[in-house]
Order: sequence, then structure tokens, then C-alpha cells
Amino acid sequence: MNKKILLVACLGAGLAGCGGEDKDAAGKAVVPESSAPARATSSNRDFKVVETFGVGDDVYVRSMDLDRAAGRLWIGTSVGAVEVDVKTRDMITTYTRDQGLANEYIFAIKVAKDGSKWFGTNGGGVSTLQAGQWKTFFPMHGLADYWIYAFTEDQNDTVWIGTWAGLNAYDRKQQKFKTYVKELVNEWVYGLAVDSKNHLWVGTEGGINMFDGNAWQVWTHKDGLGAENIDNLPVSENTGLGTRMRHDLSVMMQGLPTYNPNYVFTVKTTPGDRIWAGTWGGGAALYDGQKWTNFTTHDGLAGNIVYSIAVVDDKQVYFGTNNGLSYFDGSQWQSLTREDGLLDNNVYAISIADDGAVWAGTRGGVTLIARK
Repeated sequence: MNKKILLVACLGAGLAGCGGEDKDAAGKAVVPESSAPARATSSNRDFKVVETFGVGDDVYVRSMDLDRAAGRLWIGTSVGAVEVDVKTRDMITTYTRDQGLANEYIFAIKVAKDGSKWFGTNGGGVSTLQAGQWKTFFPMHGLADYWIYAFTEDQNDTVWIGTWAGLNAYDRKQQKFKTYVKELVNEWVYGLAVDSKNHLWVGTEGGINMFDGNAWQVWTHKDGLGAENIDNLPVSENTGLGTRMRHDLSVMMQGLPTYNPNYVFTVKTTPGDRIWAGTWGGGAALYDGQKWTNFTTHDGLAGNIVYSIAVVDDKQVYFGTNNGLSYFDGSQWQSLTREDGLLDNNVYAISIADDGAVWAGTRGGVTLIARK
């Protein structure tokens, strides 16, 4: 297995993620390691780690997106953004405040249909890059908050933005923001996706909303979202309410992963409009239009805290968990962990290239996984 270095050290002094444990916006530690139950793997696993790309031991890869037209992978880290050539696997450019970012800690990246790049930062608003020109949006411009955790784009070319203070819709023609808060089950938004009917799915700390353009629907654990706590994991103290000073992103308690099934880290749609949600301790939840079905470590999922999801089609789906990367083909589960070559077991971001290669982002860098 080869290893390339994308970023060998922190790109600037005093940046978040440099020289110590990771922390949330309130300065509280986010425990990186997991003691989740043993992974479930297949003896006939049909994919493997082929290369790793380091970004620094204490640097976190939080987001990724592919610019398929240009053949470039955009990687968001705790110390800036990295642009990589997917074919050659060479780093093209790194981006920090010196290049135009408002803040180097990037939690979300979106390559829009017009080729523009959108960067959601941890306390620095939204920065965009198009044709070499940078632009930044703050609350003074209509953005709901400085903390940005998700993007998606609908069929009307509206850019939807998930923040810690609600949901923004950005009309690019009129260059105006609209904010939704009261409509949401919870104002802390982490996951966004649009289905083929142009319905918007919103993952929050309190459940999932769906907006069809006119009305809002909501699902929580009471409606079947997230598995039951059959392993008796400690219940998370994070309520998603109160001030940012009380907000804690740590997923561990007393050495164990915690349980907070209404908390949704990510939402993805399939071509057939099946909805996948990654929950905190409740595993991966699948909505078929009628009911939720939950998958946990007892079914074969590597870990019950699901940070990221990447969809190939209605059956093939990848899951980034607190205990490795899992692949589900509709019937069988396969998983990879550090024992198989991942840089870390906490997989925060996944991107799938046109050739089927999987890029998995963790603490320390990105792992490239290919089918055998």
C-alpha cells in the first residue's frame, strides 16, 4: 500500500485541528477513537485499500465532493481545502485564508452544477469559488449562521445550506437568502438531500424534515427513525438545545459510544427515492416511502454512529461509521477498518468516483478503496 502526503503539516499558525485533539465550535473535545462492537466483515470481501493520502496526524477530513467534469476531488479538512486530480492522484492546490477562504475548518463542500465550489466552514460562514473568484457570505448578507454543515442543490438551481441556526435557501438569480427555522423539527441542520421529485430532505439533531415546496413533514425516533438501544449504550447528554457554549459534539461517554437516535448526521437519496439517514447510535435508517427500517452492528454495519453515506444506486450504498467503512448491496454487508488499511476508524466523508473507486475521509487523511 502506497502513501502520499497531501499536507505534511498545519497550513497556518493557530488553526483549528492543529497540534492537539479535535474540538467543536465551543472548544469541547471530540473524542476520535471508538470502542464500538467488533466489526462484521465478509470472508469474500470484494474491495480493498489501495492507497492512503496523509494530511497530518491531527488534521481531520470532514467533507469531500467530486468535480466530475474536471476530474478533481475536493477535500475539506480542519486546516483548509485540498484539490486532487482523481486520475493521477496528485495534489493540485491547497486553499486557506491566504487563497480566499473565510475560515480553514471546512465541514461541507459542494460542487454545484455550474462548476462553482461551495465551502461551509466552522464559524466562518460560506465561501464560494467560481472562475478563480472568491466570495464569502456571512449573516450580514442573509446567511442564517456562521456555522455551516451541509449543502445540496435542487432542480431549480436553488442552493440549500444547513446551519446551526436553521436552513437557508439561496436564490442565485436574485442573490437572496431565505431562512427556515420554525418549520424545522430542530434548527441544528447536518444533512441535506433532494430526491427526483425535487423534495428536500433535512437531517437535524431532532429528526428529519421533508419539504415538498409547499408543506413540511417530520419523522423522529417515535416514527421509527433509528434503532432501539438494545446494547444499553449511554444516552447522549447532547439535547441539541440551548446555547453553543453548551453544545457538545463528543460521541463518547465513559469509553463507550453513546446513543441519540433523533440526531441525524447525514441524509442521502437513491435514484428510486429511497432515503438513507445516518443516526447517532441508532445505525443507518432506510425509508421506503412507508416506513423506516434500521440497520445496526447486529445486522453487519461496522458501527452504530453513522457520520456519512454515499449512494451508488438503489442497492449499493457505503456508510462511514465510528468503527470503519461499510458497504451494503441490499442483502450482504462488508466492512473495512484500520486493520485493513484505513487511516482511522471514524469515517466522516465518502465520495465515489465514476470508476467505482471509493474515497474515505478520516482523521489523518483520505483512503482510496477499489473493487478487486
